Amino acid sequence: MLPKIWPRLALTIGIAAPLALADAAEIRGVRASSGPISTRVVLDVSEPAGHRMFMLANPSRVVVDLPGMSTPEGLPLPEARGFLSRVRIGNQPGDVLRVVLDVKPNVTPTSFVLGPEARFGHRIVVDLKASKDVAPAEQARAPVAEAEPTRAEPPQAGPSEAEPPRAESIAPAPEIVMRAPERASGQGRDLVIAIDAGHGGKDPGAIGPKGAREKDIVLSISDLLAREVDSVPGMRSLLIRDEDFYVAHRERMAIAHRAEADFFISVHADAARNSRARGATVYALSTKRASDEAARRLAERENASDLIGGVSLSDKDAVLAKVLLDLSQSAAISASMTAGEHIIGELGAVTRIRKTTVQQAPFIVLTSPDIPSLLIETGYISNPGEESVLRASSHQAKLARALRDGIVGYFRSNPPPGTYFAMNPRPPSPARHVIARGETLSQIAARYEVSLASLRRANSISGDRIRAGQVLTIPTS
Repeated sequence: MLPKIWPRLALTIGIAAPLALADAAEIRGVRASSGPISTRVVLDVSEPAGHRMFMLANPSRVVVDLPGMSTPEGLPLPEARGFLSRVRIGNQPGDVLRVVLDVKPNVTPTSFVLGPEARFGHRIVVDLKASKDVAPAEQARAPVAEAEPTRAEPPQAGPSEAEPPRAESIAPAPEIVMRAPERASGQGRDLVIAIDAGHGGKDPGAIGPKGAREKDIVLSISDLLAREVDSVPGMRSLLIRDEDFYVAHRERMAIAHRAEADFFISVHADAARNSRARGATVYALSTKRASDEAARRLAERENASDLIGGVSLSDKDAVLAKVLLDLSQSAAISASMTAGEHIIGELGAVTRIRKTTVQQAPFIVLTSPDIPSLLIETGYISNPGEESVLRASSHQAKLARALRDGIVGYFRSNPPPGTYFAMNPRPPSPARHVIARGETLSQIAARYEVSLASLRRANSISGDRIRAGQVLTIPTS
């Protein structure tokens, strides 16, 4: 997939081909759990299972078809919770078992397959999250699941003990055209911002001297960042993890890729042997790691369905595939470096910056060749003072707003064609503003739709003290 800074091809989402299943394959349990921003439904299955997922509207339903699967009589089904209203199971012609999730309106599903890990066996996981500005009729999306056992799941409540609904016959689903959610005609599509809270589950990340765990701090910051992103017209967030579970590094990239994200940001908190080390750092992918990753992708292209900008590498000769991959990766790194400069400028207004330029490092999560990607070390959890600051909800909120402003600033200057940002450019700001009595710096920033950090920088203001009659320069972005 060519970087999102290039024209986006029309989105069509394919359906995973069913995996070959044994005759005895069956659903052994159905569980559901709900958090503040999503609901998860887990199908415990006896062996690896292919599935097809799609949505139906009026009423809103998520349909999961399981070829060659059966279910024991009287299987307990979970009660309503979160975005889930009811679960139904029924047989379809052609030896297909159908699971129907009745959901609340304006829900977007994603799904993936997990292999055995710890006390869990094979699983099909469906996550339900609220769509942003999407009418029910426009919700027909089917992210494709991939059978890769990479994510450990947190302990969840077992199936409901209530009397299960009886299996029922469900009418075959019509074929539907699947497309990405868009705004009203002429308004442009939303930018998708993938937000990756580092570590999680079995991996706590760095642990501070007072016991703060990196995985908890960055999850909190990521959740706040998602809310900030969702508050911006023309943007919507995709949280790689919204609870305390582990996601393998390459799976984090794959989730963003399947969602056709325009930008990937991984949030971390650093650690060092020197307990006095402090400050935030912004990283893009190193060219050496990019080269190694390109070699890996080229070596595997004949056995993979990897796409670069919607263009498959599997049917290209080695020279052409390498050229396409190099062009895409170079453009993605260049875009990442530019976006990183915007983010450093915003972070500098709310926290100390350890490195004032974008650094490059071989982080696996940054190796997507078609999505601009950054890793943000928000501070040093190994520094007792900075650990306390990073745990403070007020500081976390400031970091989230600064990251949002940096992302917005980048896309204001580099809007991808067909997006809301491209079709709704911000009017030029006036060059000067004379401060009236009673005005605050934040009010002026909001009035001209500029970030507080950029307004301070443009006027060499370190705090919030201003005076009536003072003339401010209004930045253009």
